[in-house]
Amino acid sequence: MSERIAINTGPLIALGKMQAFSVIEQLPFDFCCPPQVELELLKGAALGHPVIRPVWVKVLPLQAPLTPFASIALDDGEAAVIQLALELQLNLVCIDEAKGRRAALGVGLQVVGSLGLLGKAKAEGLINAVRPFITHAQQNGLYYDASLISAFLQALGE
Repeated sequence: MSERIAINTGPLIALGKMQAFSVIEQLPFDFCCPPQVELELLKGAALGHPVIRPVWVKVLPLQAPLTPFASIALDDGEAAVIQLALELQLNLVCIDEAKGRRAALGVGLQVVGSLGLLGKAKAEGLINAVRPFITHAQQNGLYYDASLISAFLQALGE
């Protein structure tokens, strides 16, 4: 049985730039997102960015409107991902942005980012190396702190 994970816009964009969707969809997770994430992706597509919503990410509605406090502290996508996880009693969210990660941890959620999903894919034997995905993302305009990448790759034995 797969664990359900709520995913935010940032990781979907990052994974798209890494061309990692075919790998990530094989992980033992059922990915979902709130409509706010889908809206952010559609707005990006309207501005000429690639369409990045994979079919294996299910859009699930929130049971209640976003709280005003959450929308002040975070963008709507991050706030909605955290709220969706809490409403559905999920343990895990996928958020890359630091503020969103802190907020999710603050309410007791486990957090993984796009790099963490790649690390999981390597651990599951779905890929032999993470470095080519990171290199591809960087060549497509995604920025990661060099010390973060170095530590991450070292932890994975690359």
